[in-house]
Amino acid sequence: MRSQLWGLYLREVVRTFRNPFVLLLTVVQPFMWLAFFGSGFSQFAKEAASEFGTSNYIAFLLPGVLSTSMLSVGMFGSMSTIQDKRFGFMKRILITPTSKEVIFLSKAFGAATRGLVQIPVMVAAALAFGVTFSLSPLEWAVWVLALLFGAIGFSSMFLAITASSTDWQTPGVVSNFITMPLMFSSAALYPSSGFPVWMQWISKFNPISYSAEFGRSLVLGSGIVWVDLGYLALFAGVMLTIGYFVSARWLRVE
Repeated sequence: MRSQLWGLYLREVVRTFRNPFVLLLTVVQPFMWLAFFGSGFSQFAKEAASEFGTSNYIAFLLPGVLSTSMLSVGMFGSMSTIQDKRFGFMKRILITPTSKEVIFLSKAFGAATRGLVQIPVMVAAALAFGVTFSLSPLEWAVWVLALLFGAIGFSSMFLAITASSTDWQTPGVVSNFITMPLMFSSAALYPSSGFPVWMQWISKFNPISYSAEFGRSLVLGSGIVWVDLGYLALFAGVMLTIGYFVSARWLRVE
């Protein structure tokens, strides 16, 4: 099982780097959030620095954009699964002793790895926009770990939802249905203190909020919030478990 998982995981990673267009979009999209959304709201953040915790909105926004990017990578994982179904690769794999669960795990971990590619690029972009970092090696490590937990959780969620589908349009429809409510009910783009009460309740359980606030506490110098990291680890574990059993039962080739 380990060799099968490792082989399929490497295939997912290699496919990412062999497709420069997908790799470029993976990197450029979050960068555009910093460039356009971040620059557009910079003056507003300066005027409401007490609410944002900083007058540098790019520093506030960076952890949120990275967190929402981990949500987006799940869609690419589910699209990869449907592509393998439509072109017959998955049928050939399942003829071998490889199980559906192993296929699911390779897709989830592969998509999560694709998401981590964005981190050094986004950090470099933030430096170019004037953000300064004073993180210790431990803080850098736990921030990457928190983002990895988010990527695994969201990848598993998307893969579980689309496990039985062979339709190209399904991942896009699911992504549009899930991404907007999760993104805008989180603390990724602005403080949740300004939300109406019902949105604040959603934000309290939204994994993107925990990921964004965890990274933000590091960037703004508040230190490591271990409770937030624990919540993200729990989210990843629960979604991975659900996706594992859903794939074993409902992953359909055609």
